[in-house]
Amino acid sequence: MSNPYRPRALTECELAEYENCLTLERVPSRQKRYFVARVKQFISATNGRDVNTLGEQEIAGILKSFCLRDELLDWQFAQLVDAVRIYLVDVLKLRCAGEVDWAWWKASARMGANDEAITARNSRPEELLRRKVQRGSGALAQARRRHEELIVRYVTEIRARGYAYRTEEAYEQWVARYLVFCKDTSPEQAGADAVTRFLNELVVSGNVSASTQNQALNALVFLYKHVLSLPLGTLENFARSKRKKVVPVVMTRQEVKRLLAELDGWQLQAASLLYGTGMRLTEGLTLRIKDIDFEYGRIHVCQAKGKKDRFVPLPARLVEGLRARIDKVAALHRQDLEAGHGEVLLPEALARKYPNAAREPMWQFLFPSARLSVDVRSGVIRRHHMHESGLQRAVKRAATRAGITKRVGCHTFRHCFATHLLETCHDIRTVQELLGHSDVSTTMIYTHVLNRPGITVSSPLDL
Repeated sequence: MSNPYRPRALTECELAEYENCLTLERVPSRQKRYFVARVKQFISATNGRDVNTLGEQEIAGILKSFCLRDELLDWQFAQLVDAVRIYLVDVLKLRCAGEVDWAWWKASARMGANDEAITARNSRPEELLRRKVQRGSGALAQARRRHEELIVRYVTEIRARGYAYRTEEAYEQWVARYLVFCKDTSPEQAGADAVTRFLNELVVSGNVSASTQNQALNALVFLYKHVLSLPLGTLENFARSKRKKVVPVVMTRQEVKRLLAELDGWQLQAASLLYGTGMRLTEGLTLRIKDIDFEYGRIHVCQAKGKKDRFVPLPARLVEGLRARIDKVAALHRQDLEAGHGEVLLPEALARKYPNAAREPMWQFLFPSARLSVDVRSGVIRRHHMHESGLQRAVKRAATRAGITKRVGCHTFRHCFATHLLETCHDIRTVQELLGHSDVSTTMIYTHVLNRPGITVSSPLDL
């Protein structure tokens, strides 16, 4: 008698058709055998069920079972999603498979939750440093291992002064690179001369921009002033990069419309929010349900750049879709609670002040990841928000399909928001408040659109 739970094998006909589909999807020949292996993994996870009888929820349930497997790296999970999608949609032609949000599952492949600011700040500086040393194998990892105490003191001083986590990351990396540059000489003995040589080397050999060189300088000034208590004084004997005056790339309204037409699902909603509100990428992806105020028609951007709160308008066109998204997130949250999870990471010390808040629906992310993530420090299983790369890649691909030849990214929507408001004669101080700029001079860069020589000046070639 045959075992009813024996996994169904790929037939020769299916295998041949699957390889043809992989060719049409432009999968490299050397990767095809791995895609076949991913499909076999999926079939094994059905526990003997006929793949042709699977429904949308059952397919999602099997994909969810792979989420917490330690042996699957982020890129391997993305490969699994692609492999299963091609098999179910193109080979078996399952109608229910077409209803699965494959873009959401693939974009959720990269979690990176333990490297995000909201998560990493829950780990002590020595724990973060230890993880960086374990992941690395080059000169930077050796420098961090050799100067562990100094780098821990450095990061502690940064946190004590309330710097942003991304500033902490950038400054720590510059200090590690400087320690590599000093070789066997300690930074106390190296002093200002070594700092000058390092900054010169960045310009001469590295050809870095002025902002990059200035960031390295600020990181080293912080090191000597607040950690080593050896102020560098005035550093004038190094070659400064010439600061460029960059004009932001802006799409026309028609180009924005064409780009958004190439997106769908959560990526369309997120990109529309960025354009309709002027939010930064991280501000949009870290929105929580409580931040959407339908009654007042606004969105509360909490603790953005510079630890500032602000309100931005809620586009009326997105209201219906956002209500449906919140219902979908609430249903996903109920499933997590039934499975014994359902927690979300809270900012700063709110988890200690409100112990039950992490399981409340209003604190859930508006754009949750399909994968659950494990906190490396506490072992708690949580659902984080979508990683930035998922939307960044989708926007770039959409711009290519839309035939837009400009250099377009997610931050371009913020430039378009400001420029299009100024084009329609909105007050620049209002735009400044909506963008969250501390100084109106920062917002003034968008007035370039009001000084278009093509309107008032005729080219001599045309004459």
